[in-house]
Amino acid sequence: MNKFTLRYFIDGRGRIDLQVRLLAGEGGLHKEIKSGEINRPGLALAGFFDFFAYERIQIFGQGETAFMAQLSRDQKIKVYDEFFGYPVFCCVFTYDYKPDDLFLEYADKNDVPIFSTKRGTTRFTTLFVHVVDELFAESVTLHATLVDVFGVGVLLTGKSGVGKSETALELIERGHRLVGDDMIVIKKIGESLLLGEGSEILKHHIEIRGIGIINVREIFGIRSITNRKRIDMVILLEEWDSSTEYDRLGLDEKKFTILDIDVAYIIVPVRPGRNIPIIIETAALNMRLKKVGINSARELDERIKKWITEGGK
Repeated sequence: MNKFTLRYFIDGRGRIDLQVRLLAGEGGLHKEIKSGEINRPGLALAGFFDFFAYERIQIFGQGETAFMAQLSRDQKIKVYDEFFGYPVFCCVFTYDYKPDDLFLEYADKNDVPIFSTKRGTTRFTTLFVHVVDELFAESVTLHATLVDVFGVGVLLTGKSGVGKSETALELIERGHRLVGDDMIVIKKIGESLLLGEGSEILKHHIEIRGIGIINVREIFGIRSITNRKRIDMVILLEEWDSSTEYDRLGLDEKKFTILDIDVAYIIVPVRPGRNIPIIIETAALNMRLKKVGINSARELDERIKKWITEGGK
């Protein structure tokens, strides 16, 4: 598992801008982030340090900041002596608040990073937990192509040379968006979300046999790409095999498991004359219908059964 330190939040690598700036305690930026748990230190500031979760990120909102502002210098020294007597991980002041100079002096002395963010307390906390969850998310890299088709994240898989990149290229030309080609990094967020993105090296590039490597963003424009997308379905492209009986009704809903999460799965046989991009578009639209409770195959199946039961009337 990769290791991330507090410096991660100020070096511009984060995908979500937490809008933080460092006020003091630069000597503690090497501290490793191990969880997204936070603590509101209101009770500690009031002198109650029992169960003080000092190892967590301390969030100072409007209440904590207002309380500190009304303390006398002697009271601050007493509180800060005890507060920084613990190996505090770091502190974040929301709403762009800045603590008093004495607090910053204690932070520098004890190598406790102090950050300020323009975001409100609730918003910052939500974003921070999301960022940390993604940092430590279980991941896997697959040889595939990921495309956003009508808002549906479609992961194209299949043997090398079957036409994944060419199919993605035509989908892009038809107005859809490329996430990544060849190497797709998939992260498990929570218990049900799979988030896919292209590798940092190959991002937004496609290899087209006969042409070579092309930059999709430069050729088709910024609207032809997106950095990451939820994976809603997996489509296997395979050479047409006349001995194989392919699904013609769609009643048997197959699943493809990635990181213990099941995703809708269909097999699309490839042969001359079949318009694979249009088939994929149709599959994506059909998936959107299923998400709102409309299953065309099952509805037709029920209609036929009813027709047979009523004697063909």
